[in-house]
Amino acid sequence: MKPLILAFCLAILGGTVTAQGLYMPRNVKQAYQKGTRSLDGRPGKNYWQNFARYNITITATPPNRTIRGTEEITYINNSPDTLRSLVFKLILNSHKPGAVRQSPASAEYMTSGIHIDKYTEGKNDKIWRDAGNATQRQVALTQPLMPHDSIKLAFEWHYDVSKESGREGVLDSTTFFLAYFYPRVAVMDDYYGWDRTTFTEAQEFYNDFNDYTLTVNVPKDYLVWATGDLQNAAEVLQPTYAKRLSESLQTDSIIHVATLADLATKNVTTQQPVNSWKWKASYVPDMALCISNQYVWDASSVVVDKKTNRRSSVQAAFLDNATDFHEMVGFGRHALDWFSNNTPGVPYPYSKTTIVQGFADMEYPMMVNDGSTNDLNFSRFVAEHEIAHTWFPFYMGINETRYGFMDEGWVTAFEYLISQADLGNDQARQNFQLFRVKGWIKDPSAEQDLPIITPANVLSGAAMGNNEYGKAALGYLALKELLGDADFKKSLLEFMARWHGKHPTPWDMFYSFNNASGKDLNWFWSNWFFSNNYIDLAIQNVAMTPTLCSVTIQNIGGYVAPTDVIVTFTDGTSQTVHQTPAIWQANQRLAIVKIPVKKKVASVRLEGGIFMDADEQNNVWKGNTGRPARP
Repeated sequence: MKPLILAFCLAILGGTVTAQGLYMPRNVKQAYQKGTRSLDGRPGKNYWQNFARYNITITATPPNRTIRGTEEITYINNSPDTLRSLVFKLILNSHKPGAVRQSPASAEYMTSGIHIDKYTEGKNDKIWRDAGNATQRQVALTQPLMPHDSIKLAFEWHYDVSKESGREGVLDSTTFFLAYFYPRVAVMDDYYGWDRTTFTEAQEFYNDFNDYTLTVNVPKDYLVWATGDLQNAAEVLQPTYAKRLSESLQTDSIIHVATLADLATKNVTTQQPVNSWKWKASYVPDMALCISNQYVWDASSVVVDKKTNRRSSVQAAFLDNATDFHEMVGFGRHALDWFSNNTPGVPYPYSKTTIVQGFADMEYPMMVNDGSTNDLNFSRFVAEHEIAHTWFPFYMGINETRYGFMDEGWVTAFEYLISQADLGNDQARQNFQLFRVKGWIKDPSAEQDLPIITPANVLSGAAMGNNEYGKAALGYLALKELLGDADFKKSLLEFMARWHGKHPTPWDMFYSFNNASGKDLNWFWSNWFFSNNYIDLAIQNVAMTPTLCSVTIQNIGGYVAPTDVIVTFTDGTSQTVHQTPAIWQANQRLAIVKIPVKKKVASVRLEGGIFMDADEQNNVWKGNTGRPARP
């Protein structure tokens, strides 16, 4: 009986959970029960999501910081529910004194928020009750909105751009970056209903896919860059500059659309008191824009789909003295090419991207707001990270507010993979360890061990950041090692094919990978995303014969991380045997690695690379002691 009891206890301790289901919140369970989502990882037969068309006009007159806007919204209720109210997002209220924020804000960041001057439902003007400090507001409808019906809404509003720029704001006295600048209908989905989360300046965003028409009214000599395609270049640019822009759309060469010398002539734009720049974007989750009479303009393009030879434009807007930004179009071309053809391997889905010199290091559909640095490698690193967000969250419709690890984690993994191509394996590893892993693995505090699946809207600080970025990225990269490159890429592409343009949950991702790979990966998902684990491997024992070195590895921290087992022989030579997370599937706490040898072993060492170990003191065994030894 004793061997049977021991085997049973080891199975429990080892966490052999291949057949174990994943924890699922009650509201997500209900979505599967209603058939809006499927356990095979596909959208269910009853899946739905709502949609809107926005026609927005804004007027800006720098250095006056007041932005005035009007918009018409056609909102379509694709849900099976009758809607008696709508929820609107008013994100810029986060600038108001007294608004809920996770970090202190200076006086320069404060504004009076967004002011709704007029609200219309159908053909009827309605009284708008001020939302106070809230970043969302629920409004009762005069008439219920029936399933598969639509409603027309209209707003007039104004707000002041904050003097201190964050994700948006004043970049200099006549350069503004505008984001989250319009009232929008919040997401209503099939598992949470209305998204009522407060924007606290920490967690990010969750938006529906919509069609946008945007008109930006600015004084002459101002250039505008925005999400979407410029519809009227010939109306707002003088012929020379409209031609340069047009040429840039079909060339690999960098075209200087407007240089500092050009701006000095004050004849780049059409010389009428106000120019109306018109943009269109279809089925995107947001709009952003930059206006300036000081920024120079570079542009080029790159083939992003080699099967069709489809090109995408890469543009940059920046102060001429920002040395790194003179390289930014090249960095952008490289990023679009690499991500389109390597990992994730989905051709860049938009017609263009614009990299704007700002402060936030922040992504938007077809736009990036990045700071300038003196380190070209770091500037490229930041641009690549933000451009990678095109696929996660924008292409995939991720709920960043609750499940930021589904966008930041994936992008951080992509960031590491492209860095290997850019800088070589050693430098990419060192950078990833320093920026993404070390702060977490060397901090033993309890909040660092919260499960990655913990909704980020209840987290803050390092606990949120490490869950969303480094820990999640390590989980995805460990999955890559477990499945192998081919099966990993096949499964990732299948998940993206099923869910792009929709709103996947983590469970849709987990189940899609299970289904596409043909493997029950629940043991792996449970270990990496639902546990309080960390990385700490130890050599428990080394058993030697003349032809075999058997290394017993204890998994103290719990994460099923890959590792290199490095055997050094008495003649000074060494042999490295790489182990993937597969060694932990049978027993997540103990693994035996058997290595054929022909020479006498002097020492054995574990090396995790980017999978840094919390305690490296127990990673070495020395043969002269016959037991694990400290290095």
